[in-house]
Amino acid sequence: MTQAAEIARLSRVARRYPVIELTHSLASRVGNISPFVGELIRFMRRLFEKFSDDDDSEFEIEIAVREALSNAIIHGNDQDPKKRVYITCAFSMDGDVSITIRDEGQGFDVRAVPDPTNQQSLLVNKGRGIHLMQALMDTVNFEANGTVVRMRKRLRRAT
Repeated sequence: MTQAAEIARLSRVARRYPVIELTHSLASRVGNISPFVGELIRFMRRLFEKFSDDDDSEFEIEIAVREALSNAIIHGNDQDPKKRVYITCAFSMDGDVSITIRDEGQGFDVRAVPDPTNQQSLLVNKGRGIHLMQALMDTVNFEANGTVVRMRKRLRRAT
């Protein structure tokens, strides 16, 4: 789905369902990841109580956010505590979760990252985080020369 189509879809959803948006920023320290993600997941759990308990979506979102934050802090900002990572999370009450993470680094070409499932890349120590994010979320897009990652996950209603 193109970015324009996704924006149009989200604005249609926003008219039908309330959206809660959280914004936050973190200093580029690896130790900031776990406390932030823990709070985010606890907030999400309370917000989406009506969605399935046995759904793995909560765990999948947690892993994808950890990977995106790790990439932004370690690779994007080179763990420079003077640089920040900016996070925006939008939660639609129909179960749509959109997360944007932006770093202050130089960026990268996502097409140049080797596929970690490729036989020749099995021992290469890069690309696994991106692969995990893409496997766990419904959509993952890199923008602004790789300094921005947008992820989306649709939660299922409890039956």
